[in-house]
Amino acid sequence: MSVRPVTVRYAGYALALIAALILPHIIYPVLALNIIVWGLFAVAVDLLLGFSGLLSFGHAAFWGSAAYAAGIAATRGGVSFPVAVLIGTLVAILLAIPIGYLSIRRQGIYFAMVTLAFAQMIYFVINQWRSVTGGENGIQGIPRTLLGLDLSSATTFYYAALPLALIGYVFAFRVVHSPFGHVLVAIRDNETRARALGYPTHRYKLIGFVISASLAGLGGSIYALGQRLADLEYARWTTSGLAVIMTILGGVGTLWGGVIGAVVVLLLRDWLTTRPELFGVATGGVFAVIVLGFRRGILGTALHWYRSGRPDAPIRRRGLAAARPDPTTVPRVKPEKGGR
Repeated sequence: MSVRPVTVRYAGYALALIAALILPHIIYPVLALNIIVWGLFAVAVDLLLGFSGLLSFGHAAFWGSAAYAAGIAATRGGVSFPVAVLIGTLVAILLAIPIGYLSIRRQGIYFAMVTLAFAQMIYFVINQWRSVTGGENGIQGIPRTLLGLDLSSATTFYYAALPLALIGYVFAFRVVHSPFGHVLVAIRDNETRARALGYPTHRYKLIGFVISASLAGLGGSIYALGQRLADLEYARWTTSGLAVIMTILGGVGTLWGGVIGAVVVLLLRDWLTTRPELFGVATGGVFAVIVLGFRRGILGTALHWYRSGRPDAPIRRRGLAAARPDPTTVPRVKPEKGGR
């Protein structure tokens, strides 16, 4: 008796939720929260790269700007941490609208370079606006409260922030599995055909860009409050590169692969805490091994093995393109007598 794919999918979601609930008891809570929010950051990158075909090296602008906005709101405004997270996410959205509007007019490497240029501009503004951002010192000692309760305990804050992160994950899932997400994939596969069918492709890509930026801003806001620090490093272009590496390690286009990539990278960095100079070498080695041995990423390769092991698995292609028939299942028609 074969197990239905839907059953396997929901069982995987249940196991992931259980793992998120017990994670602070397996590793220390700060690292657990980092995995959750960096995984959300990688999901945001994959939403744009895997489902829209747009590689961005500028998402650190939204991650960093949201972190600073949440830190300023909590420190100087005295708001509770959910409100600070909301403010940080809104700032990321407001930045993403003009940046996305100008960036989506380019494709491929030119899109990546334009987003990188905008991220460097945001980095420069944060660094120079010292009266607000603190410059190189950043914003330190960010308070985190909820309804007058002090959430200084790392474990307590983890469970208080986990629902907000889960909302981001669920939102990303709904976007990908909605008709809007299918149109994004169709634009990724063949933008000319999607435009010929009447879809305003630039509008869809802009909305997808803003959604991706909002998830990055949500993760950056929670990360700053979890660290109790908004640092200039959050807006550096290398932060975007690290999120892209996590996405590729887990599997581009799998959506959840970025979480696995975040687990690999962050645990590796934690193990090499005493030897930080080896982190780049170790990460590069792991990246090379996974790219060469698992061309679809960790989760992507696992899903490919699972689907190829089911002979009754249908051929599915998202978007507007129809599935191609399997030539081995198409019956051959014998020519009539006298025919050629």
